[in-house]
Amino acid sequence: MTSSSSPSQDTKRLAHAYPEGLRADALMEEDVAWSHEIDGERDGDQFDRSERAALRRVVGLSTELEDVTEVEYRQLRLERVVLVGVWTTGTAQDAENSLAELAALAETAGALVLDGVIQRRDKPDAATYIGSGKAAELRDIVLETGADTVICDGELSPGQLIQLEDVVKVKVIDRTALILDIFAQHAKSREGKAQVALAQMQYMLPRLRGWGQSLSRQMGGGRGGLATRGPGETKIETDRRRIREKMAKMRREIAEMKTGREVKRQERRRNKVPSVAIAGYTNAGKSSLLNRLTGAGVLVENALFATLDPTVRRAETPGGRLYTLADTVGFVRHLPHHLVEAFRSTMEEVGDSDLILHVVDGSHPTPEEQLAAVREVIRDVGATDVPEIVVINKADAADPLVLQRLLRVEKRSIAVSARTGQGIAELLARIDDELPRPAVEVVALVPYTHGKLVARAHAEGEVLSEEHTAEGTLLKVRVHEELAADLAPYTPVSA
Repeated sequence: MTSSSSPSQDTKRLAHAYPEGLRADALMEEDVAWSHEIDGERDGDQFDRSERAALRRVVGLSTELEDVTEVEYRQLRLERVVLVGVWTTGTAQDAENSLAELAALAETAGALVLDGVIQRRDKPDAATYIGSGKAAELRDIVLETGADTVICDGELSPGQLIQLEDVVKVKVIDRTALILDIFAQHAKSREGKAQVALAQMQYMLPRLRGWGQSLSRQMGGGRGGLATRGPGETKIETDRRRIREKMAKMRREIAEMKTGREVKRQERRRNKVPSVAIAGYTNAGKSSLLNRLTGAGVLVENALFATLDPTVRRAETPGGRLYTLADTVGFVRHLPHHLVEAFRSTMEEVGDSDLILHVVDGSHPTPEEQLAAVREVIRDVGATDVPEIVVINKADAADPLVLQRLLRVEKRSIAVSARTGQGIAELLARIDDELPRPAVEVVALVPYTHGKLVARAHAEGEVLSEEHTAEGTLLKVRVHEELAADLAPYTPVSA
């Protein structure tokens, strides 16, 4: 504590308060009795030496919630980010659309976007992605906005990541790391979590960095001895080896899960149940369409990659034919190859299907780019031979001119609205027409004692006509060869 009086004044007062012989003893005492005349004018409370050195708790600074109802009124501290893009090809509008999509990804991941900048270059700078001069300008933007993270609209090499961080002095991540973070938040099933973990480790392996003592070498090698024969593994080498071991284990687990899904697919093939896969850009409305067609009750949210885990539901055509409808993971431009590889087993649902419903957002500014991005991934998984129907969703919110353009360019397309139900009946009829039909047409008079054959005809084939007679059920059906052989003994002689 500080005193309001000078040392010379304190000495004079002390001389006046004590006799001459006691003055030295009083000066040597650690604690002098309090006197209003001496201490009354001091500024604030006086503390002993131990109390002055002790930690003192300041009351009223705790932010711990006393009532759990305060949680919903508490605004969370979001990560504050600045977006950076390099415009190499296309128009300025294309570059702005790409950065707007990056902003949507950042918001989905739980960040607050403060600013976004684009630089025109022939190709990204090999050292800092945007060049040393622009990196210094980016540092000024970070300081001005108070951001704590920079997100680059591209995949950075490990060297670019390190050097750009050295300039801007805050955390730097790229588009791939951002998408991986979103996937990690939204993966719910065991297989989805394993696939995301594998993709994260594939991304992390070449980007491992040592911090401080983590790069110190472990002494080893040789047969021992006083000074040993040389350095052993570095810490970073040990980390890389452990990551490779974990990746190998994760691949084995995913392969085992793939076997279970393959068994289910084989069962559907054995029962001759056609399959339809819903594919499309993220946030195009795939889950909404699945709910509208089957009443599946899948999570629907206006966010990118809201659902990751594939959902397979049973559906029925207007003619009564059964088929399965599978909702797959959404795609995005520049989808990281790590994700394509990790989710290959999930995307095989698209390759093994009999029909693809390619959903595109009709209200998006550039739906053609969405179509191109999804078709690129479909080519990667080897599903180019599967018939495709382009479903232009959100027709109620789309520009009529855009709808007309898409319907004119895409010959096998239909405009629908999963929210209002517009065009859903026409889509169901189109699915009924496009699904593969059984090859053999049979007329059979099935006795009432063999009702299982009638049920199989409805479930596995296409019933063209059905009549109940005194002898049994007269069916005219189109079925596969195995069921045709079972119905052959009941074929009427006249037929």
